[in-house]
Amino acid sequence: MKKNTKAMLVSIGILAVIAIVLVVWVQLGSSNKATSTEKKETGQVDKKQEASAKQDIQQEEKQKETQETGNGEVPAGQEEQVQEPETQQDVTVVFSGDILLSSYVLNNYEKSGINGILSEELQSEMQNADITMVNEEFPFSNRGTQAQDKQFTFRVDPGYVKILQEMGIDVVTVANNHALDYGTDALSDTFQTLDNAGIAYVGAGDNLERASQPYVIKAGGKTFGFLAASRVIPEVSWNIDNRQPGMLCTYDSAELCNAIQKAKETCDYVVVYVHWGIERENTPQDYQRQLGKAYIDAGADMVIGAHPHVLQGIEYYNGKPIVYSLGNYIFNQEINSTVLLKTTITPENETTLQLIPAYASGAKTQKMQGEDGAQLYQFMEGISYGVSISKDGVVERIGE
Repeated sequence: MKKNTKAMLVSIGILAVIAIVLVVWVQLGSSNKATSTEKKETGQVDKKQEASAKQDIQQEEKQKETQETGNGEVPAGQEEQVQEPETQQDVTVVFSGDILLSSYVLNNYEKSGINGILSEELQSEMQNADITMVNEEFPFSNRGTQAQDKQFTFRVDPGYVKILQEMGIDVVTVANNHALDYGTDALSDTFQTLDNAGIAYVGAGDNLERASQPYVIKAGGKTFGFLAASRVIPEVSWNIDNRQPGMLCTYDSAELCNAIQKAKETCDYVVVYVHWGIERENTPQDYQRQLGKAYIDAGADMVIGAHPHVLQGIEYYNGKPIVYSLGNYIFNQEINSTVLLKTTITPENETTLQLIPAYASGAKTQKMQGEDGAQLYQFMEGISYGVSISKDGVVERIGE
């Protein structure tokens, strides 16, 4: 019994020792793990501190570099950016005379589209020009009251503005003796219709400032400005000075000349399109020649005319062209002769004129061919002043 008891006590003692050893071993292992973790975390903190310090140094260097740049010094590794001047090129500007979308013209359009009213050759010239400008001899509107005691009054549904778009027209003059045929409501509708179609208008507006404002566009490295005014109105109330909306008039040239001078301050090349002259007269009036030269003296680089419904001659003044009348371009059924005027402006502001001869039959305007075109050139040369016209329709100056 004593032996058994003694053996039991020895066994318990051994187990106790083993338990103590196990506890000590576990504690030692936990301590080592904690120490390892602490070392790992300490290493991460050191790296973060190192990165932060490096970032602070970079930021200081960047600030220093910015300050040096502000003093006119270029940072190392960077070249100063110098903007190259825009290269100037020849610019093509095409003009036509009076356009009226008459019932004859619209009937053709409904049947055959744009090809029913204008030949493909002429379409191509208008669409491919850098800028195309015409005289719009009517208001776009379905509203208004017809002018009293006026022989001819015109008005066209605004939906047909798409015809001008298809022809490639960029800007129209609405300074003429038909823009207010149906009053101020119709003129306002015209402004809105053209704005919505993306076609600029000049020569009229809701106030004097807008009526005398040029259409400005950049082309070929130049800034072009287009102005318009009328010296033909049926009554004085059409003048923007007397009623708004209205049009810029040039019975007294002062307002238009002021507008030209102002436009020339910001534009490299200024075009003035004016409504003037006597209907069916191929010879310009003395006042046309006087006004044309006054516009050039004010700063215009080219003067274009319309209203007589027939062609008038060409003259140069101080090296700059005055084209007194381009006649009708698209109107009623028949046009015996007209021209599409193609102008080329060089980087030096030299202007070359080329006449593209045309006529209309059955309300379709098309290019003249062969001998007919040659005869038209001869006719234009005969009614012009100091110019000759080549077999290709190029106008050459032979004196002033």
